[in-house]
Amino acid sequence: MDNYKLEKVITVRTAKTIYRDGDKVIKLLNEEYSAPNVLSEALNLAAVGETKLKVPKLVEVTKIKGKWAIVWEYVEGTPLDQLMTKNKDKAQEYLERFVDIQIDMHKYSASWLPLLAEKMERKIKASGIDATCRYELLGRLAGMPKNTKLCHGDFNPSNIIITDKDEVYIIDWSHAAQGEPLADIAHTYLLFWLSGNISMADKYLALFCKKSDTPKQLVQNWLSIVAASRLPNARNEEKEFLLSWANVVEYQ
Repeated sequence: MDNYKLEKVITVRTAKTIYRDGDKVIKLLNEEYSAPNVLSEALNLAAVGETKLKVPKLVEVTKIKGKWAIVWEYVEGTPLDQLMTKNKDKAQEYLERFVDIQIDMHKYSASWLPLLAEKMERKIKASGIDATCRYELLGRLAGMPKNTKLCHGDFNPSNIIITDKDEVYIIDWSHAAQGEPLADIAHTYLLFWLSGNISMADKYLALFCKKSDTPKQLVQNWLSIVAASRLPNARNEEKEFLLSWANVVEYQ
């Protein structure tokens, strides 16, 4: 349907533009998105919506001016990254809440989601890394703990919305999968690095390990695997950094 107003832009990415129209959000995708890709992303949101987590409700999948679009409800609130920036004196408090939200999220399962290990295997094979390193990474992945917990895949403070009633909504489930939570933790750690916030990355990892009583080494074991799995969809400016992590053989 074409009766949505595509006037208020929320964000623009390489192959998609996200708009707000009243109480709806419209994610308009470029022609390169296939029907299976679009329906898979919509299914992710619908699947997570079956849990007790607060997430935007899927409204519909449609076409607008010949392009695929995914529509969901708009959540009124403030992203956690903006709260962190505006209230620097509460940075530690917000980081603790961020970690608590992620630990709670990992208690849930969503059986409709794809398996994280299978997604990572496909992406490592398509990463462009040389065969020797690829073989090592796939071997590491095969030996990792198997799990089916809810993993976000892009868990960062901009994807946490805090409402005026102090309710927590988690948004952007396009990379969601079911798998080992420590892979999700490693992913968030790398996202802080990619944003240039190395200090926050280290604080985040230390805080998670303390709260969950997890040895830091168990998260570090995932870093090269996660870095390699991001390469096929990485921006050019990210690739050198990700390759440096993917090619690391041992962590101290």
